[in-house]
Amino acid sequence: MRILFVHQNTPGQYKHLVRRFAADPAHEVAFIGKVRREMPGVRIAVYQPSREPGTATHPYIHMFEGQILHGQGAVRAGLALQKQGFVPDVICAHPGWGEALFLKDVFPDAKLMLYCEFFYRADGSDVGFDPEKPVSLDTRCRIRTKNAALLAGLEAADWGVSPTEWQRHQHPAVFRPRISVVHDGVDTGICRPDPAATVTLPDGRVLSRADEVVTYVARNLEPYRGFPTFMRAAGEILRRRPGTHILVVGGDEVSYGTRPAEGGSWREVMTEEVAPDPDRIHFLGKVPYETFLSVLRISRAHVYLTYPFVLSWSLLEAMACGAPIVGSDTPPVAEVIKDGHNGLLVDFFDHRAVADRVEEALDDPARMEAMTGNARRTVIERFDLATVCLPAQIRLLEDLHADRLPPLPPG
Repeated sequence: MRILFVHQNTPGQYKHLVRRFAADPAHEVAFIGKVRREMPGVRIAVYQPSREPGTATHPYIHMFEGQILHGQGAVRAGLALQKQGFVPDVICAHPGWGEALFLKDVFPDAKLMLYCEFFYRADGSDVGFDPEKPVSLDTRCRIRTKNAALLAGLEAADWGVSPTEWQRHQHPAVFRPRISVVHDGVDTGICRPDPAATVTLPDGRVLSRADEVVTYVARNLEPYRGFPTFMRAAGEILRRRPGTHILVVGGDEVSYGTRPAEGGSWREVMTEEVAPDPDRIHFLGKVPYETFLSVLRISRAHVYLTYPFVLSWSLLEAMACGAPIVGSDTPPVAEVIKDGHNGLLVDFFDHRAVADRVEEALDDPARMEAMTGNARRTVIERFDLATVCLPAQIRLLEDLHADRLPPLPPG
């Protein structure tokens, strides 16, 4: 089978699939992306959009114009592969940046599987979730237009895959019957508890499981991942518990949403508001993966908060590493965490309730030991990379290639 993977941030969610197929000489693998990252056995085609979207473009379609430019870049990369003699049987593509728009026009005989990570909604999702940010008619119109590239990709696709049921359900009902739910997977052989784990702070102090450590992780520290709520809770926790240390992992950029209106980073804004004890809250920034795992392994309470949005890998990695979870009672977190069984759920906006549940975890280590055991079993049974997710992804691709997928329901 010839497989083409397409993701602007090479390799994105396809890292494990690419490795598996590239290691098998029965398959030929190519990758189209904006970033060149060499992978053994993989033919790489890099593209760049020919220009940025025009400054005079209507705001509703500014993003769509950028996606079209990305799609054209992917077309040029696809034509280059075609000239080299590579014509895929199956294409796996993330449609979010527009690369999937025209792939079926370049390779009409290939089967196209989309990574259906998210579909924008003006109700029941991230937009309008914060009651202090009501949804205007202008926002509703903009959100509807924001789905243009996703809809075009879905219409062209032969099948799709979403990592959680809630993320699948965000897509229009007409497309859901041809979207399977298969998570990217967590390597539970790497993500596992280690009682001997330690974390060395910038000042040289060393923290371990013997210390009372609370943790928070996000790619970037921002409201979508509940950072303001967490920081207010952190202030409460540090005041209540003089021996607690808090480790915060994440950058100061913006992955989702916007920067603070007053300028600066959300870390700076919230640190100024809360004024936590700087000797006991430690902002580690972005850290190597092994350090990230050590942070999770020494955690006595790991706080994971999110808008109703894409589920972070870090939640499942924390569960696999044995960190007691205090998570927001929001989708799709509640799809994974059952309150009192494999974690503790809490109101996303209630920072005092977050602090209370963190204290609940810190004060009852025996209960947490049972809960973290259940959490790791949840990950192994539902999200394990080697035994659950990767085999399901491979089977889905093989079924798509062989026309073994179920027929769409009538109408």
